[in-house]
Amino acid sequence: MTIKQDVESVVIPVLCQSCEVRDRGLCGALEPNQLADLAKTSSRHSIPPGTELVGDAETIESYSNVLSGVVKLTKGLWDGRQQIVGLQFPPDFLGRPFKSESQINAESATEVSLCSFPKAAIERMMREAPALEHRLLKQTLVELDEARDWMVTLGRKTALEKVASFLFLIARNIDPAAEISKRAATFDLPLTRADIADFLGLTVETVSRQLTELRADGVIRIKNNRHVVVDSVSRLQRCSGARECSDT
Repeated sequence: MTIKQDVESVVIPVLCQSCEVRDRGLCGALEPNQLADLAKTSSRHSIPPGTELVGDAETIESYSNVLSGVVKLTKGLWDGRQQIVGLQFPPDFLGRPFKSESQINAESATEVSLCSFPKAAIERMMREAPALEHRLLKQTLVELDEARDWMVTLGRKTALEKVASFLFLIARNIDPAAEISKRAATFDLPLTRADIADFLGLTVETVSRQLTELRADGVIRIKNNRHVVVDSVSRLQRCSGARECSDT
């Protein structure tokens, strides 16, 4: 085992060894030599908030792993109206394999770090490494399950439950490895009030009222307008519609 670990530490590129999301992301499905091969074509980027990463109907030339930050996904109509249809967090895969053109807009909601690969390199690696294609399928199915859950949020939940669901979404993606039960979380809101309202199908005023109510009930604390402190993520989860929103 020691010999194997020593060999792998030599083969795996130094940059990949230091990557915090490698094991949880798409690259975790690759053998060390495959990872080294893919890394030869990769590049890392730090991107400021508000930058378009992928445009609607844009020719797809590369894919990316989200290493840090939050990516906002939107769909647009012909007259300029847009709807936020999802958020991506580390270690999500940004891109749509087996398509020549994108059908969605992706924008950095916060400062984002990406590890990008040419389209041809990823699609070749999927043919050579079935485990990579399997990992991508699993991630896609997780996104499908989350999209179905979000349909319930938008269609059936109250305004308070919608806002709590959004906060819970952010809280549980801050530290995915941690246990939800009774742990605390702190984060900066990655979206403006207007974007949160768009994402939840509410007005800005309604979002503000529900945040105020959650703060008055002691579910959250808000500092400097965007910094949120959640003393009990399990209670926040209950307020999202999982159970009665209580402090017990």
